[in-house]
Amino acid sequence: MAHPLRGRAAVVGIGTAGLGEAPGRSSIELLGEAALSALADAGLRLDEVDGIFAATGVHGLPALSAAEYLGIRPRVIEGTNVGGSSFEIHLLQAALALDAGLCDVALIAYGSNQRTAGGRLVSISEPQWHEAPYRPRHPITGYAMAAARHMYEFGTTREQLAAVAVAARAWANRNPDAFARGPLTVEDVLASRVVSDPLGVLDCCLVTDGAAACVMVRSERARDLARAPAYLLGAGMAASHRSFAQMPDLTTTAARESGPRAFAMAGVDPREIDLLMLYDAFTINTILFLEDLGYCPKGEGGRFVEGGAIAPGGSLAVNTNGGGLSCVHPGMYGLFLVVEAVTQLRGEAGERQVPTQLALCHGNGGTLSSQATAILGSRDTL
Repeated sequence: MAHPLRGRAAVVGIGTAGLGEAPGRSSIELLGEAALSALADAGLRLDEVDGIFAATGVHGLPALSAAEYLGIRPRVIEGTNVGGSSFEIHLLQAALALDAGLCDVALIAYGSNQRTAGGRLVSISEPQWHEAPYRPRHPITGYAMAAARHMYEFGTTREQLAAVAVAARAWANRNPDAFARGPLTVEDVLASRVVSDPLGVLDCCLVTDGAAACVMVRSERARDLARAPAYLLGAGMAASHRSFAQMPDLTTTAARESGPRAFAMAGVDPREIDLLMLYDAFTINTILFLEDLGYCPKGEGGRFVEGGAIAPGGSLAVNTNGGGLSCVHPGMYGLFLVVEAVTQLRGEAGERQVPTQLALCHGNGGTLSSQATAILGSRDTL
């Protein structure tokens, strides 16, 4: 029996702003520009928005800040912030609010000027009392520990981690909006400056400016709008810890829980997914999520990505925009996963286009702390 929320709401508009560098513009200005772009894409007016969902790394009350800046008074206000996975959760929250009739047009938005503001971001991964005496450099310390443990337990190599970055760059080279383009080899990644052993600079996501937004409506209305809708078929969330010192297993994330919940709601199998958009803040992320979402056995992620399996022309399309490693990463990346998934579902990705009817977006927050999975589909998947 189909889940009652499956396909009840759809993304009908997407927008971005200030990708890469946006000197002179604030986070809220970038958020507002992306929001207006998404509404224009949907063919909807700002005064029709009556639900706002927002999270940022610089506002204590992001949904209120966004509503005030945009000059709207929404009926639904939601500012859940569990890190970069917040926006996949917002998709589910917006679908629930739309289905319940609490709002008619839901706007999900994010903006950051992290790069031109000097890299400053309100940390959502600050050291906790368990970790502070050891002076970690969060968030990278936690991810480096996860990578080191994966290497120790399963024989994962630095070359296999590097293959993730090389694949991301190959996709970015097909994306004119990607911030980092140009040749990249495994040798380049291995030779990059070590930031936190075993991770080097090129194992780490970019630090950029950028904003993204999407608009959701109920499916009945989506069918009447100009752009092809991307239907929310399933979503799931999970959390395993707040402080990295409390992570039960450094090689297993809560994606093992959020993924099955999303697949069950969507009524699809992992192998039916055409496109995976995985939150690749560090190269180890992609390997962990491929394992935990069921694309290879635990410990086999490194071997899975060898030989260009997730690069253009490989067996599985992963992070076709170039990901956080080569496209854009303005502090919190989760909403950019959705933008690329919708772009691919519409068939508007240009040189990087892959045949896509089902797309999975997987968000990550904190130091592998919060995980959220969302599955979007074309009209043919309803």
